[in-house]
Amino acid sequence: MESESNTPAEASAAMDSDGNTDTFEKVKSKRTHKRKRDATEVDMQPVAAKRPQFPALSGDQLTGGAVEMRKVPVPAHRYTPLKENWMKIFTPIVEHLQLQVRFNLKSRHVEIKTCRETSDIGALTRAADFVKAFVLGFQVEDALALIRLDELFLETFDITDVKPLKGDHLSRAIGRIAGKGGKTKFTIENVTKTRIVLADTKVHILGSFQNIKMARTAICNLILGSPPSKVYGNIRAVASRAAERF
Repeated sequence: MESESNTPAEASAAMDSDGNTDTFEKVKSKRTHKRKRDATEVDMQPVAAKRPQFPALSGDQLTGGAVEMRKVPVPAHRYTPLKENWMKIFTPIVEHLQLQVRFNLKSRHVEIKTCRETSDIGALTRAADFVKAFVLGFQVEDALALIRLDELFLETFDITDVKPLKGDHLSRAIGRIAGKGGKTKFTIENVTKTRIVLADTKVHILGSFQNIKMARTAICNLILGSPPSKVYGNIRAVASRAAERF
């Protein structure tokens, strides 16, 4: 007689071959499977690259060493005010913006140009806007805000662009904007926090974008014939709403 195999492994193999009993397999727990999956996702995530640190470029390097120039024309009626206030204009442009400035007597232009000491690339535009504001008729102290603050702009429009007026009708429209002794103009300036210059049929406004919009709307209503009392009420209501919003 042949010897029978008594080991458990051989016995289970014999059972499998006969097909009498089912095989038992070890079931993996869900926690183990989840841990492995999370570990794989963490490994697959890209590592954030460090940002390169570059030294700041000077204004001379930004422009490639080229000298930039702006010319602002000066009308004849502004020669004397320019001469009287030259040092007030010269000082902030040269000392604060590190630019070069001169008045060309032949071409009657204020010439502003960059140099090696210029560090701010936007200094030339600010200086040109500052000089342009003074030439248009604004006080030096008001125009100086264009250098110190970023969100200030200049806007110019003609009265005849709003309504084609002629003769006495045009004169009356200018009178409504100015008011008696400049009262209406001063009121609009104080409520909207802007500065307004009336030069013949031209209106120049200096201020922030939102304030210029309020002042322009008030002036256009005056040109179209609205009484000043109604315009005062409208701009005060708009200004109070804007103050509450901010």
